[in-house]
Amino acid sequence: MTFPELTDLLTDQFGTDIQISTQNLQPYLTVPAARLVAICQFLRDDDRLFFDLLACVTGIDNGPEADTMEVVYNLTSIPYEHNLMMKVIVSRATGSAKLPSVPSIAHIWRTADWHEREAFDLVGIHFEHHPDLRRILLPTDWVGHPLRTDYEEQEDYHGIKTK
Repeated sequence: MTFPELTDLLTDQFGTDIQISTQNLQPYLTVPAARLVAICQFLRDDDRLFFDLLACVTGIDNGPEADTMEVVYNLTSIPYEHNLMMKVIVSRATGSAKLPSVPSIAHIWRTADWHEREAFDLVGIHFEHHPDLRRILLPTDWVGHPLRTDYEEQEDYHGIKTK
């Protein structure tokens, strides 16, 4: 299935909430966070699409100036040999303990479990209803999220110099 055919199918199903970007080498869709779960469920379950593989979930911090973060999803249908890149853009939700939030899709593709934990750990994106959202790469008592553009590294960690 071509990208235009795929976008036509999704637009028919979900309306104009989906933004289509074809100006890059790899075209992608931007979907609202509130519709993410329904769209992912459709992408996996519809017999014409059958996106059976969630290859990657990536968290991106666009910085305080842009005040946004992105979650990028790379999907593949192994039997039909088609791919899709999809984005969700959310506010950075700066504040003392508040993190930007996106619904979890771990119940749709089990591989999302670790991908979402990694994005949470390193970029500081909270995934609502994730079955086990805790750090995966850093110690549980680590302060901050090191891939955020405003991250300030600790001077030491349990008496060990980090700089």
